[in-house]
Amino acid sequence: MYSIGEISKMFDLPISTLRYYDKEGLFPHLKRVNGVRKFSENEIETLRVIDCLKRSGLEIKDIKEYMNLCSLGNSTLKQRKEIFVKQKEEVLQEMEKLQKVLSMLNYKCWYYDQAIEKEDEGYVQALSFEQLPPQIQQYYQHSHEDC
Repeated sequence: MYSIGEISKMFDLPISTLRYYDKEGLFPHLKRVNGVRKFSENEIETLRVIDCLKRSGLEIKDIKEYMNLCSLGNSTLKQRKEIFVKQKEEVLQEMEKLQKVLSMLNYKCWYYDQAIEKEDEGYVQALSFEQLPPQIQQYYQHSHEDC
């Protein structure tokens, strides 16, 4: 069993956040010893799922609904899976957006490396697409898709 302070450090969460989660009913089986919260491996796993869902963009009210579905047992398995399928799709879309951002950052780092090396930005600007190295062409194309 872990104290709220230990869990706070373990997950780098403020104690107030853990208390809020408890107040919202996200730890339905949380034990108290003389009024002190004691977190088990069950609550640790719950926090991992909460963290995953939050990072995927789900709001606390929706996480609370997920936890309510969990408490209803096997009859909600499909509904719970759908939550994860939906969030997985959202994360994949966000990852694609971030890959485009990364492509632009890679292209621009190369661009400025060349300009600095030649001490002339005009040199880089004058290059045709075909003159760019193949990897840089890929970065450029990917960063400019759907723009």
